Amino acid sequence: MAESSLRPMNALGDTHSVETSGAHAAPDLQFENLEQQHATRVFGMWIFLVTELMLFGALFLMYTVYRAFYPAAFAEGSRHLDLALGGINTAVLIVSSLCIALAIHAARTSAKRSQLALWLLAAAVLGIVFMVIKGYEYFLHYQNGEMPVFNWTLTGAGAGHVQLFFWLYFAMTGVHAIHLSIGIALVGIMILRALLGNFKPNAYTPLEMTGLYWHFVDIIWIFLLPLLYLIAR
Repeated sequence: MAESSLRPMNALGDTHSVETSGAHAAPDLQFENLEQQHATRVFGMWIFLVTELMLFGALFLMYTVYRAFYPAAFAEGSRHLDLALGGINTAVLIVSSLCIALAIHAARTSAKRSQLALWLLAAAVLGIVFMVIKGYEYFLHYQNGEMPVFNWTLTGAGAGHVQLFFWLYFAMTGVHAIHLSIGIALVGIMILRALLGNFKPNAYTPLEMTGLYWHFVDIIWIFLLPLLYLIAR
């Protein structure tokens, strides 16, 4: 019991050193050492990301099949998307991934709490910027009558197939936006923990797991951009 008292566990299951006692970070009871604990958690996170990839993979497959059936209609639908906004959002997410990587580097190298929190804050702000731009893009689609169910005004021989493109567009980008919103919330938690000094050079697993999730969400968008915005260009 005395040994376990030196290993407080936070809400996300990460142990950290007790500064008042001078003790070093120690693994949870079920692990032999910190390396095994870290490897197990990283492996578990990758399994989770694979399940997420199956979700997006199903959407990608559905999109690819319908695009093969109706190439002209999907190209027409793609021409209604704003490539400039999509490109800006792509740059925003790429820079946000860089900020996350720099935050993890700061934790690994015992940087100041404020520096670590600043990189995380920058990533969260960029994530919010992405959501604002995407929301504005959705608003433009609604104004232009390109939103199925709520406001659809496009007519013509292939309008039904173009509408199918927009169904998939909103489904794929909407699911991505939900995942990004979760990522922003996780980064917010990491900011609070960074300011509290929870991360040490040998104990920053929750931050690293958050980074993996963030990079995954960004990579999904890298695939969405050419699938949705570039097929007619």
